Amino acid sequence: MKVAVIGIGSNSVRMLVCEVEGGEMRRLRRDREGTRLFAGLDAGRNLSADAMEKSCAAVKRMADSARAEGCDALHLFATSATRDAANQADFSALILRETGLTLEICSGETEAALSFFGATDGGDSGVIDIGGGSTEVIVGTGMDVRCGFSCQMGAVRLAGQLPIRDHGDLPAVQLVAADIVEESLRRHPALTFPPAWRGTGGTFTTLAAIMKGIRWTDRTYMHGTVLTKDFIQRIARDLADMPIEERKLLPGLQPNRADIIVHGICILIAVMDRLGIGEITVSEYGNLDGYVKWKYLNKK
Repeated sequence: MKVAVIGIGSNSVRMLVCEVEGGEMRRLRRDREGTRLFAGLDAGRNLSADAMEKSCAAVKRMADSARAEGCDALHLFATSATRDAANQADFSALILRETGLTLEICSGETEAALSFFGATDGGDSGVIDIGGGSTEVIVGTGMDVRCGFSCQMGAVRLAGQLPIRDHGDLPAVQLVAADIVEESLRRHPALTFPPAWRGTGGTFTTLAAIMKGIRWTDRTYMHGTVLTKDFIQRIARDLADMPIEERKLLPGLQPNRADIIVHGICILIAVMDRLGIGEITVSEYGNLDGYVKWKYLNKK
């Protein structure tokens, strides 16, 4: 059967269309539109009408295309920004009215599990998923998650709180991120970490594209790229000292990520430092892939 899954994230709306048959998933195509939903959250934790309408329009466009190509099933879920919103019921009602889809709002733990299922392929490993509004850290084996938690820090969220003018601001941002990770880890004192780690999300694919000197659209060539902490720290410093308009000209950096990429890298450095990770492997697959595995391929 042909399945489409749409995810409303804090920074973008994404869709995966795939064939599911005989316990296997064959990815057919992906779609993405930057909507920056998290930026629409006000001090009262309400999403603005404009932010909701922009994301809703992206969902409708993708849903219409999935239906037009004959998808047998269409799923929709949302993560951090919608989870945080006091008016999430209004957003869900808008989505239902405009698209006919019921919005599933994931808890932090569910979001973490979906990212793990998508980014891994069976072995004992850890996953870091850096999003716009939150960051998930997960360890497990196969479809068994030993521990997964969501931290209230993402590239868009952190960029709204702490500006980065040059490399001199990096330590302060990394310290804030490290404190948030530490707070989460205190709730899991017996947690042990695997030797192998994977990273999913735009921060990782951007770093892979920059390292390989390729365009950010060349997804096939980013998957499996190994990033060392030394390289990541050097790129953080280089990008922090670069004006945003200059960053937008880099082939490996998606232009609408130019203002938040350094914050995402700061989060990554903080997590790697705290967990003792020296290198991490980039995965092009994430919570959309994980949703399909969980919904259709999980035999437990």
